[in-house]
Amino acid sequence: MSYIGAEPTTAAFPFDQFSGDGTTTAFTLTYAPASTTSIVVAISGVVQNPNLYSVVGTTLTFSPAPPSGTSNIAVLYLGLPVITGSSPGNTAFLSATDLTATASQTVFASAGSYTPGFVQVYRNGARLGNADFTATNGTTITLASAATSGDLVTIEYYTLTSLTNALPLTGGTVTGSTTFNTGVNLAAVSGNVGIGTTSPDDITTNYTTVDVRGSVGGGLRLGVAAGNNMALYASATTSVIEAAGSAPLQFVVNASERARLNTTGAFVLAGGTTTADGIGITFPATQSASTNANTLDDYEEGTWTPAVSFGNGTTGITYTIQSGGYIKIGAQVTVWAQVNMSSKGSSTGSARITNLPFTNANASGRSEGASVVFNFWTNFSGTPIPLGYVQNNATTISISNGTASNSIPALADTNFTNTSNFYFNGTYSTV
Repeated sequence: MSYIGAEPTTAAFPFDQFSGDGTTTAFTLTYAPASTTSIVVAISGVVQNPNLYSVVGTTLTFSPAPPSGTSNIAVLYLGLPVITGSSPGNTAFLSATDLTATASQTVFASAGSYTPGFVQVYRNGARLGNADFTATNGTTITLASAATSGDLVTIEYYTLTSLTNALPLTGGTVTGSTTFNTGVNLAAVSGNVGIGTTSPDDITTNYTTVDVRGSVGGGLRLGVAAGNNMALYASATTSVIEAAGSAPLQFVVNASERARLNTTGAFVLAGGTTTADGIGITFPATQSASTNANTLDDYEEGTWTPAVSFGNGTTGITYTIQSGGYIKIGAQVTVWAQVNMSSKGSSTGSARITNLPFTNANASGRSEGASVVFNFWTNFSGTPIPLGYVQNNATTISISNGTASNSIPALADTNFTNTSNFYFNGTYSTV
């Protein structure tokens, strides 16, 4: 038969069947019709008045519920939905795949999935009848007669989609839950994004803000499906940064960790031990000195071993107790020690205490002559009153005799016995 213009195309009308149970009123359609008049509904062979059912998206709802029966509800879609139109409705997109056959080839795959019943097949430009091919699985078609090598096989198919609830390009409102199977790209969003608010606020001028508000607060959770998570949330009375699970809260700048808060409560500065388990601030083992005089960049506690020398000699000196401790906060060092001697040895000369944990600075008026207080001393020769001061640019304490009236001579080996004991403490500076 001849035609003026293009040959008309045909396809079977889509068709759904359901089984009623006397109580169910809602049934899920394969496609979303534009309205109740876009489908013909029959129950037990009786066509229903459109006033007896409603359609929202793909949900067909009856009032009252259809009676029980096997496949007693039939829904006939009135042809293909329109391909173009100015108002939202159902849409069918026409796609085509061109394939070159090999010798005796019968199975051909379309470029995209199709809906059975909405497929046309051409061989070397001639349209095949429905009996000449099988297209039921949505991805391939099978020819009834094998193709010859070089045959051009064209598969035309319609992809059905529902635009019943489409948003216009100028924006609109989505009601109900919306699921995205792939990522959502907001790169082109120039305004604020609001969740729980229709008027998201800008944090400060010219910032783009994600504004999350709920009935009692707003929150943001980051993490994996199972495991450690991080959450930011706030209510009218509380603002929280939470690291859930066993992971610490780390602070990273320029790809380097600068600090972390362990699950035990220890706050670790960059370079400090990452396994600190006490509640407090952990500084690096080696000071990372700051150029800012108002920045606390160092805290350290430790022990040291005090020793006595005479004229810088230590020959034969032995002890029953040599114990010392210190606290260093920034540049300030506080030391304390106990020394019990068991032999003063044979060295002679001015008495000194050595092995301070840090070198005293040579800063006039700040560290020069930093004093050391002797809290207890016994078993000395004569009745000296030991006075100590930390030598500049050294880790040594000089010991003097405070009983002199006109001068302060140094204590010497002659003032010590084999059982001299003493305690002392003092503070000095490393800068």
